[in-house]
Amino acid sequence: MGEERSSGEGVAYAELPPFAITAQGQELTFYPAGKDRLARLLEMIGGARESVRLCFYIFAVDDAGQQVRDALIAAARRGVAVTLILDGFGADADEEFLQPLRDAGGTWHKFSSGWTQRYLIRNHQKMVIADGTAMLGGFNIADAYFAPPDVNGWNDLAVTLQGSAVTHLSRWFDALERWSGDPKAKWLAVSRMIREWDPGQGPVQLLIGGPTRTPSSWMQAIRKDLAGGRRMDMVMAYFSPASRMARRIGHLARRGSVRLVMAGKSDNNATIGAARSMYDYLLGCSAKIWEFTLCKLHTKLIVIDDAVYFGSANFDMRSLYVNLELMLRIEDAALADRMRTFIGWHIAASEEITPQLNKRRATLFNRFRWNLAWFLVAVVDYNVSRRLNLGL
Repeated sequence: MGEERSSGEGVAYAELPPFAITAQGQELTFYPAGKDRLARLLEMIGGARESVRLCFYIFAVDDAGQQVRDALIAAARRGVAVTLILDGFGADADEEFLQPLRDAGGTWHKFSSGWTQRYLIRNHQKMVIADGTAMLGGFNIADAYFAPPDVNGWNDLAVTLQGSAVTHLSRWFDALERWSGDPKAKWLAVSRMIREWDPGQGPVQLLIGGPTRTPSSWMQAIRKDLAGGRRMDMVMAYFSPASRMARRIGHLARRGSVRLVMAGKSDNNATIGAARSMYDYLLGCSAKIWEFTLCKLHTKLIVIDDAVYFGSANFDMRSLYVNLELMLRIEDAALADRMRTFIGWHIAASEEITPQLNKRRATLFNRFRWNLAWFLVAVVDYNVSRRLNLGL
């Protein structure tokens, strides 16, 4: 179960072991613990016989990054087709670090190279496809995403899957690789890819987010579920949506129930302030809010009625409207129940933000800082707010 730690509520907290469930023909295994995520990732790469394809926002030059790189090199040397797509803004791994992968026969592409319109859009997606098995989640390739809570590692989630969704993931990766590998590619091409993406009409949908003139499949799906839903449960690392989206959650809370687990610790405290700027409104709509304070929170998980969303997207302006994102939506009652139990595990180890507590915190000075944090995080840029942090 991992090393236990006591929360502020007096509840013993431990990283959960992997758990599996079958939903709508998809074989899913969830990995809440960092050490299990890394072990399974390396196992997938090490066991691949035909191809390994990865796409990540952050790929650090540290111990975890070296382990993953070396596993990819070993796969390439045994004849596996290895392809890696990294975001040019988020990833530290560079040509020198990845040259041994090229020498072994692997391929890697940098998304968003050069000071163009492409540079302003981040490829925030995280996915691994090894033969017929895929892995999704919010985690990146860096030590902190695999470290335990007692050293303030990220609380995150990875999901492996086998089933029809892997075929759709492969189709999306192929399109993304073609665009990323073309130095003359225009942004309009990837924008068209996002706009024309068919997520499927059944209970299993692969949703793609990104900047388009019409709502992306990710935006369309979450809007529809919020508009018609009666029960919502969420664990979310960064929460700073536009007021229209916040009102959708408020309306759902008034007609049903909403439970939100927000970050009480982060690498960017301004994101905490941005979320707190919305607490007063949401609590007034009868939403229930908790803050997870035992370690940094990076999980992205949403359950609305019987629909479960997991993948790379936060519930903020960038993930809803700007960055390239990847979310799998599965509508399945048993899966929704299981993931609500998982969210309840977070709630039991979190601090409830009651209206009384929020009122005590919401001094004039704090409200000013929270609203400024929302502006910096939602409108300006994460990295500006990360440097300022506003004393939060």
